[in-house]
Amino acid sequence: MGLLDKLVGKDVDEFAKKLADMVAKRYPPTLDQAKEKRVSANRITKVLEDVLDQAAEFGQKSKLGVYKKARLANAFKWELKELGYSEKFIEVATEGLVVYTTTRASSKKDPASQ
Repeated sequence: MGLLDKLVGKDVDEFAKKLADMVAKRYPPTLDQAKEKRVSANRITKVLEDVLDQAAEFGQKSKLGVYKKARLANAFKWELKELGYSEKFIEVATEGLVVYTTTRASSKKDPASQ
């Protein structure tokens, strides 16, 4: 990956796709859209927490600034949309991503906040 790709955020886009694929493996869009067979909130929460923990880790390692955090959230949102998730799920997952990448990253930097 070249310097220009890193500057424009290609690595962030690729990671957003990877995150969406991880969600899809553990909670396929067909389950999200199924009316008759609903998945428990605990399972959905566990799936999202596991994926979002990895996003927070990526954010720390990559030292994402405001622009790249926004780009990650937007790319993740569009990947979920393309996979066929409901708007409600996309909204919750994307909001979680924003919260995890901002609060988890800042809490790791500041040991006094723990």
